[in-house]
Amino acid sequence: MTTLPATGRTHADLLADLTARKAGDRDWRQGRLAVYFYWLDEELERVQQDAYLAFWTENNLGQRAYPSLKSIEDEVIAMSLALLGGGERAGGTFTSGGSESIFLAMMAARNKARVANPNIVLPNSAHLTFDRAAQALGMEIRRVPIGADLRADPAAMAARMDASTVALVGSAPNYPFGTFDPIEAIAALAAERGVWMHVDACVGGFLAPYVRRLGHHIPPFELSVPGVTSLSADIHKHGMAPKGASLLLMADAADREWHKFESHAWQRGPYAAYTTQGTRPGGAVAAAWASMNYLGDAGYLRCARLIMEAKAIMTAGIVAIPGLAILEPSDLCIFVWRAVDPSLDVGKVAAALDAEGWLVGRQQEPDGIHLHLNPIHREIAEDYVAAVARAVAAARGEATARIGANERTY
Repeated sequence: MTTLPATGRTHADLLADLTARKAGDRDWRQGRLAVYFYWLDEELERVQQDAYLAFWTENNLGQRAYPSLKSIEDEVIAMSLALLGGGERAGGTFTSGGSESIFLAMMAARNKARVANPNIVLPNSAHLTFDRAAQALGMEIRRVPIGADLRADPAAMAARMDASTVALVGSAPNYPFGTFDPIEAIAALAAERGVWMHVDACVGGFLAPYVRRLGHHIPPFELSVPGVTSLSADIHKHGMAPKGASLLLMADAADREWHKFESHAWQRGPYAAYTTQGTRPGGAVAAAWASMNYLGDAGYLRCARLIMEAKAIMTAGIVAIPGLAILEPSDLCIFVWRAVDPSLDVGKVAAALDAEGWLVGRQQEPDGIHLHLNPIHREIAEDYVAAVARAVAAARGEATARIGANERTY
């Protein structure tokens, strides 16, 4: 459609049209993709939907009109600070996602430092959202190669710093490899040089504390680490809330003022906001609050257990397939597997998986397959391993057929 219909369409017609348009979409409820979604079960989904609908039209910008939203948002922030090492001075901002949380953190670092030609020093495994934020904020990005252990190299980062460096970044974990950067060392460097230190825990924030409780080694990354200034954590990732819910948490709530916009430059009167959004959907904060309260501590621990069980099954099954290996190390819910047999084409393996309905996330360096697990993957972990085995067999069969044809040609 390129123009509005002459008359309105019926409810039933619209729903039928939308349903038909989704026919070619991937069915994420079956766990056949490991990106873009986070899901536990239909019961939690209904809780989220009902909570969102309860505030489906309220504007969270207008908290004077909707004090309920302020109380809900305050509770989400307080619960998250308690989980992620916030002390008495800590505070936070509810945002639309990790990109906004990171943008606001870099904006605050720039505004607080007030230096000419500000730059950010970060490992080259850090999310590209930092580059996007820097581009918009007029900052320079200095990406530093990671070490052989797939983690940030604090000494190399120190070597790239100068008087215009306003922020250091570490990931908990990074997205390409699922490894935790040495947050304590980076934060100590930031404290020594007097610069902002941001922890990107968008993936790990609501999962890593529970994986640690299950007995897995998770290094310190929280706000309680000396020298950490801010931390981003996505509730719509492993906080298991629907899209539109993230947090920028501050070790000192006073630092929120550095990402605040305030102006009196029009006739209407003063305008102030701590986010890049104006209008903010009340449903997003209500659904995040409901998800956190519905799951509770025990629910998040269960999610962590399901994820780590799925990872154990998948990694063990994949390494048992001749020619495949897991890229090590991998600390949390993300891992990469690749071919170590030069005759095995990972591209053909990926194509065979795709043909069976698995959405494949390709890793560029090294060439491989990237997985980011969530609880539903526990139900299909064995199925995935079997699918990989079939895909490898198919890829090897294609190679054999091609060689045979070439031999016949000559």
